[in-house]
Amino acid sequence: MRLFETRAGDDGLPGPARALAVLALVTGTLMAVVDTTMINLALPTIAADLNVPASRAVWITNLFQVVCAAFLLVFAGISELITRRRLYLFGLATFVFAALGAALSRNLETLLIFRALQGLGAAATLSIGPSLYRAIFPSRLLGSALGLSALVVAGGYAAGPTLSGVILSFADWPWLFALNVPLGVCSLWLASRALPRDKPRRGSFDVLGALLSMLMLASFFLAMDAVGHAAPLWQSGGWAVIAVLACALFIRRQRHAPYPLLPLSIFAEKRFTLAVSASGLAFIGQGLTFVALSFFYQEQMGFSPLETAWLFTPWPLAIMVVGPLAGRLADRINPSLLSSAGLILLMMGLVALALVDESTGVAGSLWRTALCGIGFGLFQPPNNREMMGSLPPERSANVSGVMSTTRTVGQSVGVALVGAALALGSPVQITLWLGAGTTLLALVASLSRVALAQRALIERRASSVSK
Repeated sequence: MRLFETRAGDDGLPGPARALAVLALVTGTLMAVVDTTMINLALPTIAADLNVPASRAVWITNLFQVVCAAFLLVFAGISELITRRRLYLFGLATFVFAALGAALSRNLETLLIFRALQGLGAAATLSIGPSLYRAIFPSRLLGSALGLSALVVAGGYAAGPTLSGVILSFADWPWLFALNVPLGVCSLWLASRALPRDKPRRGSFDVLGALLSMLMLASFFLAMDAVGHAAPLWQSGGWAVIAVLACALFIRRQRHAPYPLLPLSIFAEKRFTLAVSASGLAFIGQGLTFVALSFFYQEQMGFSPLETAWLFTPWPLAIMVVGPLAGRLADRINPSLLSSAGLILLMMGLVALALVDESTGVAGSLWRTALCGIGFGLFQPPNNREMMGSLPPERSANVSGVMSTTRTVGQSVGVALVGAALALGSPVQITLWLGAGTTLLALVASLSRVALAQRALIERRASSVSK
C-alpha cells in the first residue's frame, strides 16, 4: 500500500512502523468521535432512566464539549514540554478510565464528573492528532495521511447514531460507555508501542496564557450554547463579554510571553491564516446544517430520530469515499484548487437543501446531502494539508491545536445560529442560506491563496527532485 512504502530520503517513520502507529491513532480518534454521536442520540433514554429532566440531561453532552474545547490549545502547548506521545497516552488512559466510570454511574452528578474527564481525555488526543500524522508519515504523503484522518472522522460520525440505536435496542445505555473500554485498552497498547518518540522542548510553560485560553474557549462555547437554547440575553451576552475580554487578554499575553502557548507569528504565514479562515467558515456551514436538518426532518417531515440519522449518512459516507482521494491528489496538485472546488460543491448542496420542502421526499433529500458530503470531502483534506504544510514541522503541535479549535468554534457558531433563528421564529431553512453564505466566504478565502499554494507546490517538487 502506497501509504506504507519506504523511499530513500523519507522523513517520518519507516513504512512497516507506520501501520501500527496509524492503527493507534485510528482507534483513539474513533472512540472520541463515535462517543459524541452515540450519546447525543441516547440522551432521552439516559434522562428517563436517571429520572432527570431533558434540560439537565443535555449537560451530559455539553460538559464533554465545553471541557474538550477549553483544553485544545492548552494540551497542544503542553505536548511540546512532555512530548506528543506521552500526552496522547495520557489522553487515551483518561478517556478509557472515564468511560468505565460513566458506565458504572447511577446518578447524573457522577455521570457528569466522568463526562468532564472524558472531555479532558478527548482534548488531549484530538489536539495533537494531525501533528502525529505529520510525524508518522513523510512529507510527500502528508495529504494522503490527512485524507485517511478525514475518512476515520467521517466514519465515526456515520457509525455513531446507528451503533447507538443498535445497542439501545437490546442493552441499557451504560453499554454505550463500556464499549470504549476494550477498544481503548487496545489503542493504549498500540500507542505505547508504535507512536514516534520526540524530544521535549526546553523552557517554561505559559500558565497564564493557558488559563486565559481555557476561559476564552469555555465562555465562548457557553455563549454559543446559550444562544442556541434561546437563553435570556443577559446570560448569552454575559458569557460573550467574558469570552471577548479573555480573548483580548490572551492575545496581549501571547505577544509578551517568553514561551507563548500559541505563537501569534504563525498567522503571519498567509497560506496558513487563509486556510484556517476557510476551515472555520466551512465548519459553520456543516454545524448549522446538521442541526437545522434535524429539526426540519423531524418536526416538518415527520421522520423519527433514527430515520433522521439515516438521512444524514450520505454526508459522512461521501467524505469517506472522497476524502482519501482528495488528500492523495493534494500531494500532487495545488491543494487550494481542490479545496475551492469542494467549497463550490458544498455551497451548491446547501442551496439545494435550503430549497427542500415537505414534497421533496427521501430521494431528493439524500442526493442533496450527498452533494454536501462530496464537497466537504474534497475541501477538508487538501485544506488541512495547507494548514499543516505551510509551517515548519516544529510548529506541528500549534497547528494541530489551531485546527481542532477552529473546527470546534465553527461548529458551535453554526449550532448557535440555528438556535437563534428558531428562537426568533424564523424558518429553519433560513439558516441553510446562512450556511451557503459562510461557505461563499470560505471560497473567497480559499481562492485568495491559490497563487501562494502553487508557488509552494513548485518549491516542494524542486526540493524533492534535489533529494
